[in-house]
Amino acid sequence: MKIVALTGSIGMGKSTTSTMFKELGVPVWDADAAVHRLYGAGGEAVGPLQALIPEAIAPEGVDRSVLTNKILQDPNLLKQIEAIVHPLVGKDRADFLATARDRAEPLVIVDVPLLFETGGEAYVDAVIVVSCPPEMQRTRVMARPGMTEEKFNSILARQTPDEVKRAKSDFVIDTGLGLDAAREQVGKVHAALLSQIAQGAEE
Repeated sequence: MKIVALTGSIGMGKSTTSTMFKELGVPVWDADAAVHRLYGAGGEAVGPLQALIPEAIAPEGVDRSVLTNKILQDPNLLKQIEAIVHPLVGKDRADFLATARDRAEPLVIVDVPLLFETGGEAYVDAVIVVSCPPEMQRTRVMARPGMTEEKFNSILARQTPDEVKRAKSDFVIDTGLGLDAAREQVGKVHAALLSQIAQGAEE
């Protein structure tokens, strides 16, 4: 089974690209969706985070806006939160991969926003980076509810620069050219990956 990572900085169009791969029948594991499950009511991260930051817990689970504000006030808190959440996310991903192997899937995608930042590229067979021009990225992100210049800059500071991600990747999908162009690129990458799998099977 070929495991391919899909990554890209905030606002680059990763979620849209991920959906396009799903439409082609590729199973996709989404790190953000995993965190959402872990943070929801009854999620595995709720208890440990309640012990660390009681005020960040609401009836529906973890209040991410409270969590974000706490991190902005105390950057050291991020490492403590990551120590709780990262192993739980890893377990969720391992469960997904085990299920896909049981189904004999030839290709799966793991959608990981902070792939290079966490050294995750070492655990996959190929990397797809989603990218667009910086001014388009800024416009997309600043249009999000509750986004501020400070928050955007704080997120960018924690992310590997886009040009470095592109240089380290096996495939780049440019989402700055519109949906049809992105879908065409996704189709070509998908075909290239299936071709690699077929060649590998013959060897």
